Amino acid sequence: MSESGRPRPARKRLLEAAARRFYADGVAATGIDTITADAGVAKMSLYNNFASKSELVLAYLDARHEEWLGLYRARIERAGGPRDGVLAVFDAYADHAAFAYEHGFRGCGLLNAAAELPAGDPGRGVVRAHKEEVERLIAGHLEELLPERPTEARATAEHLAFLLEGAMARAGLEGDGERLRHARALAATLLDRL
Repeated sequence: MSESGRPRPARKRLLEAAARRFYADGVAATGIDTITADAGVAKMSLYNNFASKSELVLAYLDARHEEWLGLYRARIERAGGPRDGVLAVFDAYADHAAFAYEHGFRGCGLLNAAAELPAGDPGRGVVRAHKEEVERLIAGHLEELLPERPTEARATAEHLAFLLEGAMARAGLEGDGERLRHARALAATLLDRL
């Protein structure tokens, strides 16, 4: 049920169930029956909203990307300049890690899904586009911070993107966001030296 007391549309319930199950159990291990049961809808509802499981996976990946962008936008609204903008990217990842996941934090849901998809799968392209956008956001803030040094700004953006991804991987293995907080502190130190 929605906050208004009306049932949520089946598509929304299916996406919410897919997000829970894909993150907790993995894409390959999660069958259609599990998703429809978790969503409380008939199997036909899934096929009325998605042509296939692959299409549902793509919708999940798109929704996960939009969810992260929402966290980033909330952080950037409070940013006091380009340095804070870079750190807002790290904070948005830490915010994602702080969600109350069913089986605890398991790292980046996008990368977890991509790791299960075969080479050439469209879902891997969605994940790649997300990671490239994150690096572009960092680069944009750094270009503003270093307007006379665009080459250094791009190289530093790549460096910080690697730092962020490594921290996210370790945080997922360790089951909490501590590595992300540490990576943010390292990024802040690096930014102070520019």
